[in-house]
Amino acid sequence: MNLFLARRFFRSGNKENKRKASAPAIRIATAGVALGLVVMILSLCMVKGFQSEVSRKLTGFASQMEILDLKSCTSPESYPIVTDAAFIDKVRHIPGVARVQRVSGKMGILKTEDSFQGVALKGVGQDYDLNFIRENLVEGEMPVFTDSASTNKILISQMQADALGLKVGGRVYAYFFENTVKMRRFEIAGIYRTNLSQYDKLFVITDIYTVGRLNGWEPDQSSALELSFDDFDRLDEMQVRVARVVNGTTDRNGASYSALSIKENPRVASVFTWLELLDFNVLIILVLMVCVAGFTMVSGLLILILERTNTIGVLKAMGATNTRIRHIFLWFAAMIVGRGLLIGDAVGLAVIWAQSRWGLVRLDPATYYVDAVPVEFNVWWILGLNAATLFITVLALIVPSFMISRIQPARVIRFD
Repeated sequence: MNLFLARRFFRSGNKENKRKASAPAIRIATAGVALGLVVMILSLCMVKGFQSEVSRKLTGFASQMEILDLKSCTSPESYPIVTDAAFIDKVRHIPGVARVQRVSGKMGILKTEDSFQGVALKGVGQDYDLNFIRENLVEGEMPVFTDSASTNKILISQMQADALGLKVGGRVYAYFFENTVKMRRFEIAGIYRTNLSQYDKLFVITDIYTVGRLNGWEPDQSSALELSFDDFDRLDEMQVRVARVVNGTTDRNGASYSALSIKENPRVASVFTWLELLDFNVLIILVLMVCVAGFTMVSGLLILILERTNTIGVLKAMGATNTRIRHIFLWFAAMIVGRGLLIGDAVGLAVIWAQSRWGLVRLDPATYYVDAVPVEFNVWWILGLNAATLFITVLALIVPSFMISRIQPARVIRFD
């Protein structure tokens, strides 16, 4: 009975007399719910997409965790640790570790006839995963780096190439200062662009053998081990696991091993803090949009009740209780909310699809690390937003629905 009458009210809602306020009230309430859901879908999918894309870029270049001597974090130069096969195998067998890679670093200067720039050589071996750099390669090709011979080839960023006027195939001199000045001439094999200014401005990629020779290290020494995990969301848990194995231990030269999460890396820690703050912004938007939807529905319900006082009086005269009549109007309101949710889903998902396909909303990569707003879609997020909006909105209508109990059948029917 309740649902039957609610359906009759809902179907006749758009056919009301134009002089009545119920028809536009229903349309306004529907539009309020739809608009609120569109804003929530866009906010959630875009912010989550932005967080995922920036995190992917940061971990693609810097890895999710490093094992190193912590003195390297407070010095421009790297301190070596022994990363022989036995130690690498020990780390690789920690549950959850997906990849272990040796890297070495060396500060230096790239110099041309007209300009120079300070850089950090990042040495990698043949087992290093360069897929991220390969995806962001804009010119040239990826050389084959090894840990047993020098290639004399480097990968530089687009930012460095523009600053120094360098091109693929060109040669550049690099100078390194320690006890003596060391000079190397490198051939530029490729140019990459990640839009991560803190990396693009500084890092030049070459083979780990060359960097080790420049540092005067033994073949089984390197600046750090870079670790990647099966699940980045379990980073904090993995840091505890790795720390239990390596923290407090030393190599044969007395260097201490320490695990450093990317969220603790001084170069990018502030970026991850900023990304985490975006979750709070999304929460504020969700709360505001649900409030907007609830307000429009409360206003609409009051109008519907006032315009149907005669119907309510007749129902009471026929023996219907206040509770039953409230349930009828709550079902009526839930149908209006449901229609608004369907419209909001259609519009919101269409915009998300268009953004993922064509990148309609552009960003400044120098500030936001990406050139277009990335989006991430998860069906459970959408279902959760719909369910929460429906539940909270209908819940907010319970109190206004008690207005029905104040309507007296005798007065309403006599007035008619």
